[in-house]
Amino acid sequence: MSRSVRTRPEGSGQALSEAYDTALLDLDGVVYAGGNAIVHAVESLAVARAGGMRLAYVTNNALRTPDTVAGHLTELGIPTGADDVITSAQAVARLISEQVPAGARVLVIGGEGLRVALRERGLVPVESADDDPAAVVQGFGGPDLPWGRFAEASYAVARGVPWFASNTDLTIPSGRGIAPGNGAAVQVVRIATGAEPQVAGKPLPPMHRETILRTGAERPLVVGDRLDTDIEGAFNGEVDSLLVLTGVTDGAQLLAAPPQHRPTYVDSDLRGMLTGQPEVVAEGAGFRCGGWTASAGAEHLELAGDGEALDGLRALCAAAWTVAGDGACGLDGGKALARLGL
Repeated sequence: MSRSVRTRPEGSGQALSEAYDTALLDLDGVVYAGGNAIVHAVESLAVARAGGMRLAYVTNNALRTPDTVAGHLTELGIPTGADDVITSAQAVARLISEQVPAGARVLVIGGEGLRVALRERGLVPVESADDDPAAVVQGFGGPDLPWGRFAEASYAVARGVPWFASNTDLTIPSGRGIAPGNGAAVQVVRIATGAEPQVAGKPLPPMHRETILRTGAERPLVVGDRLDTDIEGAFNGEVDSLLVLTGVTDGAQLLAAPPQHRPTYVDSDLRGMLTGQPEVVAEGAGFRCGGWTASAGAEHLELAGDGEALDGLRALCAAAWTVAGDGACGLDGGKALARLGL
């Protein structure tokens, strides 16, 4: 049976922290930015935790170990244990362990996070294509990863050794701007070999499976800022999601989102976990949320009324997603978004 296409954000009469048992939180752009906590994040997470919600932090960055990530969050004022952190390194290590013998050697192109995750699965990290690896794994290795590491991967993959990647995010945020991510490094090996890796990280199912296995979540809520990883990952896992607007996604991208990128809920920041969510209702030829009514014109999305800007955005989402159906909305929403200051 095909999945129904989401045509509007949902409402919730309960606070999301009460409606769901576990929050699967992305980190950069959601909890912190440039290493510093995002406004309202620390207090919001503390309230959600005190109310009984489990908090798990899910990252595609395979460089840092769970211990390192947990230590950083704790320093920010968010008490976190290593068991609360799930990385794409852990997801890809499990994927590899299911396809190679116990104790097998794995050629590592990446950082310590990958090595720790492989050892956790009983696999042996090695450094050379001449070490007779049973698999090659590639993950983000930081800005100082030597170019020769890509050659090692290419030599092994060209010989037919199975190739795995923690994730294929093309970019990664840094304190100085946007830098090449693991996906860019994967592309180097792809060009050299013509091969395709098995990929574990968001938005693909192995990452969602890893989070559920490690958290035991029964009613998880994915919380993220990226449509193509966080929200699509929730879509693929068939669980609900909350998009927060503290990261990379802007209003125009949200209105143009195809079905797999449409979140269940939309809010400004992590305070949205602590409240209910307003209903978006059909009204005439348009959709109303709070004091705003949105509709689709011939060339533009139209917005009337006043009130909270987020309510206007939710109404616009309903108008845009409805007219788009199972595609992406091509109507211009610029003027409507400008009215909302978004």
